[in-house]
Amino acid sequence: MFEKLAEMESKYEEINEKLSDPSVVSDNKLYAQLMKDFKNMTPIIEKFREYKKAEESFKEAKEILDSGSDDRDFREMAQAEFEENKQAMEDITQELKILLLPKDPNDDKSVIIEIRGGAGGEEASLFANSLYRMYTMYAESKGWKQEVLNANPTELGGFKEISFSIEGEGAYSRLKYESGVHRVQRVPETESQGRIHTSTVTVAVLAEADEVELNINPTDLKIDYFRASGAGGQHINKTESAVRITYLPTNVVVECQDERSQHKNKDKAMKILRSRIYEAMQEEQSAKIASERKLQVGTGDRSERIRTYNFPQGRLTDHRIGLTIYRLEDMLNGNLDEVFDALATADTAAKLAGQEI
Repeated sequence: MFEKLAEMESKYEEINEKLSDPSVVSDNKLYAQLMKDFKNMTPIIEKFREYKKAEESFKEAKEILDSGSDDRDFREMAQAEFEENKQAMEDITQELKILLLPKDPNDDKSVIIEIRGGAGGEEASLFANSLYRMYTMYAESKGWKQEVLNANPTELGGFKEISFSIEGEGAYSRLKYESGVHRVQRVPETESQGRIHTSTVTVAVLAEADEVELNINPTDLKIDYFRASGAGGQHINKTESAVRITYLPTNVVVECQDERSQHKNKDKAMKILRSRIYEAMQEEQSAKIASERKLQVGTGDRSERIRTYNFPQGRLTDHRIGLTIYRLEDMLNGNLDEVFDALATADTAAKLAGQEI
Protein backbone atom coordinates (compact mmCIF):
# COMPACT_ATOMS: atom_id res chain seq x y z
CA MET A 1 0.00 0.00 0.00
CA PHE A 2 2.76 2.46 0.92
CA GLU A 3 4.65 1.83 -2.34
CA LYS A 4 1.45 2.70 -4.18
CA LEU A 5 1.09 5.85 -2.07
CA ALA A 6 4.67 6.90 -2.81
CA GLU A 7 4.00 6.52 -6.56
CA MET A 8 0.77 8.50 -6.17
CA GLU A 9 2.64 11.29 -4.37
CA SER A 10 5.10 11.57 -7.29
CA LYS A 11 2.21 11.76 -9.75
CA TYR A 12 0.51 14.33 -7.53
CA GLU A 13 3.60 16.58 -7.69
CA GLU A 14 3.76 16.15 -11.48
CA ILE A 15 0.13 17.22 -11.82
CA ASN A 16 0.75 20.19 -9.53
CA GLU A 17 3.56 21.36 -11.82
CA LYS A 18 1.46 20.87 -14.96
CA LEU A 19 -1.34 23.01 -13.51
CA SER A 20 0.96 26.03 -13.63
CA ASP A 21 2.06 25.29 -17.21
CA PRO A 22 0.55 27.95 -19.59
CA SER A 23 0.02 25.34 -22.34
CA VAL A 24 -2.05 23.22 -19.93
CA VAL A 25 -3.99 26.20 -18.56
CA SER A 26 -4.99 27.17 -22.12
CA ASP A 27 -6.35 23.65 -22.78
CA ASN A 28 -9.68 23.78 -20.94
CA LYS A 29 -10.42 20.06 -21.23
CA LEU A 30 -6.98 18.92 -20.06
CA TYR A 31 -6.86 21.52 -17.28
CA ALA A 32 -10.31 20.46 -15.99
CA GLN A 33 -9.27 16.79 -15.95
CA LEU A 34 -5.99 17.50 -14.15
CA MET A 35 -7.78 19.69 -11.60
CA LYS A 36 -10.26 16.89 -10.95
CA ASP A 37 -7.43 14.36 -10.48
CA PHE A 38 -5.56 16.80 -8.22
CA LYS A 39 -8.67 17.42 -6.11
CA ASN A 40 -9.37 13.68 -5.75
CA MET A 41 -5.77 12.89 -4.78
CA THR A 42 -5.30 15.75 -2.30
CA PRO A 43 -6.97 14.16 0.79
CA ILE A 44 -5.03 10.91 0.21
CA ILE A 45 -1.67 12.66 -0.17
CA GLU A 46 -2.29 14.90 2.84
CA LYS A 47 -3.10 11.84 4.96
CA PHE A 48 -0.02 9.98 3.61
CA ARG A 49 2.22 12.92 4.54
CA GLU A 50 0.63 12.92 7.99
CA TYR A 51 1.57 9.23 8.25
CA LYS A 52 5.18 9.90 7.18
CA LYS A 53 5.51 12.63 9.79
CA ALA A 54 4.23 10.29 12.53
CA GLU A 55 6.54 7.54 11.27
CA GLU A 56 9.57 9.85 11.44
CA SER A 57 8.75 10.86 15.04
CA PHE A 58 8.18 7.19 15.91
CA LYS A 59 11.63 6.21 14.56
CA GLU A 60 13.34 9.05 16.43
CA ALA A 61 11.70 8.02 19.69
CA LYS A 62 12.68 4.38 19.09
CA GLU A 63 16.31 5.34 18.49
CA ILE A 64 16.38 7.18 21.84
CA LEU A 65 14.89 4.16 23.64
CA ASP A 66 17.33 1.80 21.94
CA SER A 67 20.31 4.02 22.82
CA GLY A 68 20.21 2.94 26.46
CA SER A 69 20.22 6.50 27.84
CA ASP A 70 20.26 6.73 31.66
CA ASP A 71 18.28 9.99 31.71
CA ARG A 72 14.95 8.84 33.16
CA ASP A 73 12.94 11.94 32.24
CA PHE A 74 14.34 11.84 28.71
CA ARG A 75 13.40 8.15 28.33
CA GLU A 76 9.89 8.74 29.69
CA MET A 77 9.37 11.54 27.18
CA ALA A 78 10.67 9.30 24.37
CA GLN A 79 8.42 6.45 25.50
CA ALA A 80 5.37 8.74 25.38
CA GLU A 81 6.39 9.92 21.89
CA PHE A 82 6.90 6.29 20.84
CA GLU A 83 3.45 5.18 22.01
CA GLU A 84 1.65 8.26 20.67
CA ASN A 85 3.12 7.99 17.19
CA LYS A 86 2.72 4.21 17.04
CA GLN A 87 -1.03 4.67 17.66
CA ALA A 88 -1.18 7.55 15.18
CA MET A 89 0.41 5.36 12.48
CA GLU A 90 -2.16 2.59 13.11
CA ASP A 91 -5.07 5.05 12.98
CA ILE A 92 -3.81 6.79 9.84
CA THR A 93 -3.20 3.43 8.11
CA GLN A 94 -6.87 2.57 8.62
CA GLU A 95 -7.94 5.98 7.29
CA LEU A 96 -5.69 5.52 4.24
CA LYS A 97 -7.28 2.13 3.51
CA ILE A 98 -10.68 3.83 3.40
CA LEU A 99 -9.42 6.69 1.23
CA LEU A 100 -7.88 4.20 -1.22
CA LEU A 101 -11.10 2.25 -1.71
CA PRO A 102 -12.27 2.50 -5.35
CA LYS A 103 -14.52 5.52 -5.68
CA ASP A 104 -17.89 5.12 -7.36
CA PRO A 105 -17.42 7.04 -10.63
CA ASN A 106 -21.02 8.26 -10.38
CA ASP A 107 -20.75 9.77 -6.89
CA ASP A 108 -20.39 13.37 -8.06
CA LYS A 109 -23.26 13.13 -10.54
CA SER A 110 -26.76 14.51 -10.32
CA VAL A 111 -29.60 11.98 -10.20
CA ILE A 112 -32.98 11.11 -11.62
CA ILE A 113 -35.34 9.53 -9.10
CA GLU A 114 -38.35 7.48 -10.23
CA ILE A 115 -41.03 6.74 -7.62
CA ARG A 116 -43.94 4.37 -8.34
CA GLY A 117 -46.86 3.28 -6.21
CA GLY A 118 -46.78 -0.49 -5.62
CA ALA A 119 -49.15 -2.66 -3.57
CA GLY A 120 -51.86 -0.73 -1.77
CA GLY A 121 -53.72 1.20 -4.46
CA GLU A 122 -54.48 4.84 -3.62
CA GLU A 123 -52.65 4.62 -0.30
CA ALA A 124 -49.45 3.62 -2.14
CA SER A 125 -49.93 6.59 -4.49
CA LEU A 126 -50.32 8.94 -1.53
CA PHE A 127 -47.16 7.60 0.07
CA ALA A 128 -45.32 8.01 -3.25
CA ASN A 129 -46.14 11.71 -2.87
CA SER A 130 -44.80 11.64 0.71
CA LEU A 131 -41.48 10.18 -0.50
CA TYR A 132 -41.29 12.74 -3.31
CA ARG A 133 -41.75 15.48 -0.70
CA MET A 134 -39.11 13.87 1.56
CA TYR A 135 -36.44 13.77 -1.16
CA THR A 136 -37.15 17.27 -2.45
CA MET A 137 -36.98 18.68 1.10
CA TYR A 138 -33.63 16.93 1.56
CA ALA A 139 -32.42 18.38 -1.75
CA GLU A 140 -33.55 21.85 -0.66
CA SER A 141 -31.59 21.54 2.59
CA LYS A 142 -28.45 20.84 0.50
CA GLY A 143 -29.04 23.72 -1.87
CA TRP A 144 -29.65 21.33 -4.78
CA LYS A 145 -32.03 22.04 -7.63
CA GLN A 146 -34.95 19.71 -8.38
CA GLU A 147 -37.22 19.50 -11.42
CA VAL A 148 -40.20 17.27 -12.17
CA LEU A 149 -39.62 15.39 -15.43
CA ASN A 150 -42.84 13.39 -15.61
CA ALA A 151 -45.76 12.80 -13.27
CA ASN A 152 -48.92 10.72 -13.26
CA PRO A 153 -51.03 12.20 -10.42
CA THR A 154 -54.17 10.77 -8.85
CA GLU A 155 -57.42 12.52 -7.93
CA LEU A 156 -56.59 12.43 -4.19
CA GLY A 157 -53.21 14.10 -4.50
CA GLY A 158 -50.95 11.08 -4.83
CA PHE A 159 -48.76 9.86 -7.67
CA LYS A 160 -49.07 6.60 -9.55
CA GLU A 161 -45.55 7.49 -10.64
CA ILE A 162 -43.30 10.52 -10.70
CA SER A 163 -39.84 11.09 -12.16
CA PHE A 164 -37.74 14.08 -11.14
CA SER A 165 -34.13 15.22 -11.30
CA ILE A 166 -31.99 16.46 -8.42
CA GLU A 167 -29.00 18.46 -9.61
CA GLY A 168 -26.09 19.07 -7.27
CA GLU A 169 -22.52 17.89 -6.70
CA GLY A 170 -22.50 14.62 -4.77
CA ALA A 171 -26.26 14.03 -5.10
CA TYR A 172 -25.73 10.44 -6.28
CA SER A 173 -23.30 9.66 -3.45
CA ARG A 174 -26.01 10.48 -0.91
CA LEU A 175 -29.12 9.15 -2.66
CA LYS A 176 -27.81 6.02 -4.39
CA TYR A 177 -28.83 3.72 -1.53
CA GLU A 178 -32.53 4.59 -1.93
CA SER A 179 -33.29 2.18 -4.79
CA GLY A 180 -35.65 -0.57 -3.70
CA VAL A 181 -39.03 -1.20 -2.10
CA HIS A 182 -40.16 1.20 0.63
CA ARG A 183 -42.92 -0.16 2.88
CA VAL A 184 -45.37 2.04 4.78
CA GLN A 185 -47.54 0.91 7.72
CA ARG A 186 -50.23 3.39 8.73
CA VAL A 187 -53.94 4.11 8.90
CA PRO A 188 -54.68 5.23 5.33
CA GLU A 189 -55.99 8.73 4.75
CA THR A 190 -58.77 7.05 2.76
CA GLU A 191 -59.70 4.67 5.62
CA SER A 192 -62.23 5.65 8.28
CA GLN A 193 -62.14 2.44 10.37
CA GLY A 194 -58.73 3.07 11.90
CA ARG A 195 -57.15 -0.12 10.59
CA ILE A 196 -53.42 -0.16 9.88
CA HIS A 197 -52.63 -1.02 6.26
CA THR A 198 -49.34 -1.98 4.66
CA SER A 199 -48.51 -0.52 1.26
CA THR A 200 -45.38 -0.39 -0.85
CA VAL A 201 -43.67 2.11 -3.12
CA THR A 202 -40.69 1.42 -5.40
CA VAL A 203 -37.85 3.89 -5.81
CA ALA A 204 -35.17 3.86 -8.51
CA VAL A 205 -32.19 6.23 -8.34
CA LEU A 206 -30.39 6.73 -11.65
CA ALA A 207 -27.11 8.57 -12.15
CA GLU A 208 -27.76 11.30 -14.69
CA ALA A 209 -25.92 10.53 -17.93
CA ASP A 210 -24.42 13.31 -20.02
CA GLU A 211 -24.79 13.32 -23.78
CA VAL A 212 -21.02 13.06 -24.18
CA GLU A 213 -20.97 9.88 -22.07
CA LEU A 214 -23.70 8.16 -24.02
CA ASN A 215 -24.02 8.47 -27.77
CA ILE A 216 -27.52 7.36 -28.77
CA ASN A 217 -28.09 6.76 -32.48
CA PRO A 218 -31.27 8.64 -33.55
CA THR A 219 -32.21 5.70 -35.78
CA ASP A 220 -32.54 3.57 -32.62
CA LEU A 221 -35.37 5.78 -31.37
CA LYS A 222 -39.08 5.58 -32.10
CA ILE A 223 -40.80 8.82 -31.08
CA ASP A 224 -44.60 9.12 -30.74
CA TYR A 225 -46.62 12.22 -29.88
CA PHE A 226 -50.05 12.15 -28.22
CA ARG A 227 -52.39 14.21 -26.08
CA ALA A 228 -51.61 14.46 -22.39
CA SER A 229 -54.02 12.95 -19.90
CA GLY A 230 -54.25 12.75 -16.14
CA ALA A 231 -56.16 13.94 -13.11
CA GLY A 232 -57.36 17.10 -14.81
CA GLY A 233 -56.48 20.79 -14.78
CA GLN A 234 -53.01 21.53 -16.03
CA HIS A 235 -52.38 17.85 -16.80
CA ILE A 236 -54.89 17.86 -19.67
CA ASN A 237 -54.35 19.65 -22.94
CA LYS A 238 -55.86 19.60 -26.41
CA THR A 239 -52.62 19.39 -28.43
CA GLU A 240 -50.31 16.45 -29.00
CA SER A 241 -47.61 17.71 -26.63
CA ALA A 242 -47.01 14.44 -24.75
CA VAL A 243 -44.04 12.36 -25.92
CA ARG A 244 -43.31 8.65 -25.86
CA ILE A 245 -39.79 7.52 -26.81
CA THR A 246 -38.91 3.86 -27.39
CA TYR A 247 -35.27 2.80 -27.49
CA LEU A 248 -35.53 0.01 -30.05
CA PRO A 249 -32.41 -2.07 -29.16
CA THR A 250 -33.77 -2.81 -25.66
CA ASN A 251 -37.43 -1.67 -25.94
CA VAL A 252 -37.01 0.76 -23.04
CA VAL A 253 -40.01 3.13 -23.13
CA VAL A 254 -40.13 6.61 -21.59
CA GLU A 255 -43.15 8.93 -21.56
CA CYS A 256 -43.30 12.59 -20.62
CA GLN A 257 -46.37 14.84 -20.56
CA ASP A 258 -45.60 17.22 -17.73
CA GLU A 259 -44.99 20.26 -19.95
CA ARG A 260 -47.34 21.93 -22.45
CA SER A 261 -44.47 22.16 -24.92
CA GLN A 262 -43.78 19.13 -27.10
CA HIS A 263 -40.12 20.16 -27.35
CA LYS A 264 -39.69 20.41 -23.56
CA ASN A 265 -41.38 17.04 -23.03
CA LYS A 266 -39.04 15.46 -25.58
CA ASP A 267 -35.97 16.93 -23.85
CA LYS A 268 -37.13 15.63 -20.47
CA ALA A 269 -37.95 12.19 -21.88
CA MET A 270 -34.47 11.98 -23.44
CA LYS A 271 -32.94 12.92 -20.09
CA ILE A 272 -34.70 9.98 -18.41
CA LEU A 273 -33.95 7.62 -21.31
CA ARG A 274 -30.22 8.38 -21.26
CA SER A 275 -30.06 7.68 -17.52
CA ARG A 276 -31.95 4.39 -17.84
CA ILE A 277 -29.69 3.19 -20.65
CA TYR A 278 -26.63 4.32 -18.66
CA GLU A 279 -27.89 2.41 -15.61
CA ALA A 280 -28.39 -0.75 -17.71
CA MET A 281 -24.82 -0.43 -19.01
CA GLN A 282 -23.51 0.03 -15.47
CA GLU A 283 -25.42 -3.03 -14.21
CA GLU A 284 -24.08 -5.13 -17.08
CA GLN A 285 -20.55 -4.03 -16.30
CA SER A 286 -20.97 -4.65 -12.56
CA ALA A 287 -22.44 -8.11 -13.19
CA LYS A 288 -19.12 -9.07 -14.80
CA ILE A 289 -17.36 -8.22 -11.54
CA ALA A 290 -19.20 -10.41 -9.04
CA SER A 291 -17.01 -9.43 -6.10
CA GLU A 292 -17.87 -5.77 -6.61
CA ARG A 293 -21.59 -6.50 -6.54
CA LYS A 294 -21.09 -8.08 -3.12
CA LEU A 295 -19.67 -4.83 -1.82
CA GLN A 296 -22.86 -2.86 -2.43
CA VAL A 297 -25.48 -2.12 0.19
CA GLY A 298 -28.40 -3.08 -2.04
CA THR A 299 -28.00 -0.13 -4.39
CA GLY A 300 -29.42 -1.81 -7.45
CA ASP A 301 -32.17 -4.33 -6.70
CA ARG A 302 -35.54 -2.64 -7.03
CA SER A 303 -37.35 -5.73 -5.72
CA GLU A 304 -35.47 -5.64 -2.40
CA ARG A 305 -37.48 -4.32 0.56
CA ILE A 306 -35.08 -1.86 2.05
CA ARG A 307 -37.06 0.23 4.53
CA THR A 308 -40.24 0.39 6.62
CA TYR A 309 -42.01 3.57 7.69
CA ASN A 310 -44.24 2.68 10.66
CA PHE A 311 -46.52 5.61 11.54
CA PRO A 312 -48.21 4.25 14.72
CA GLN A 313 -44.77 3.78 16.31
CA GLY A 314 -43.20 6.84 14.65
CA ARG A 315 -40.47 4.49 13.46
CA LEU A 316 -38.20 4.29 10.42
CA THR A 317 -36.28 1.02 10.00
CA ASP A 318 -33.66 0.34 7.35
CA HIS A 319 -33.55 -3.45 7.04
CA ARG A 320 -30.17 -3.67 5.29
CA ILE A 321 -28.19 -2.37 8.24
CA GLY A 322 -30.67 -2.88 11.11
CA LEU A 323 -31.00 0.85 11.73
CA THR A 324 -34.12 2.01 13.60
CA ILE A 325 -34.92 5.66 14.30
CA TYR A 326 -37.98 6.82 16.27
CA ARG A 327 -38.24 10.22 14.59
CA LEU A 328 -40.30 9.34 11.56
CA GLU A 329 -41.82 12.79 11.04
CA ASP A 330 -38.37 14.35 11.17
CA MET A 331 -37.12 11.90 8.53
CA LEU A 332 -40.12 12.56 6.25
CA ASN A 333 -39.36 16.28 6.49
CA GLY A 334 -36.08 15.60 4.70
CA ASN A 335 -33.70 15.30 7.66
CA LEU A 336 -32.07 12.17 6.26
CA ASP A 337 -28.35 12.66 6.88
CA GLU A 338 -28.34 10.29 9.85
CA VAL A 339 -29.71 7.50 7.63
CA PHE A 340 -27.42 8.26 4.69
CA ASP A 341 -24.34 8.51 6.94
CA ALA A 342 -25.10 5.11 8.49
CA LEU A 343 -25.57 3.52 5.04
CA ALA A 344 -22.33 5.02 3.71
CA THR A 345 -20.43 3.84 6.82
CA ALA A 346 -21.85 0.32 6.49
CA ASP A 347 -20.96 0.24 2.80
CA THR A 348 -17.38 1.31 3.53
CA ALA A 349 -17.05 -1.29 6.30
CA ALA A 350 -18.35 -4.01 3.96
CA LYS A 351 -15.86 -3.01 1.25
CA LEU A 352 -13.00 -3.11 3.75
CA ALA A 353 -14.10 -6.52 4.99
CA GLY A 354 -14.73 -7.73 1.43
CA GLN A 355 -18.09 -9.15 2.31
CA GLU A 356 -21.76 -8.53 1.63
CA ILE A 357 -23.99 -6.76 4.14
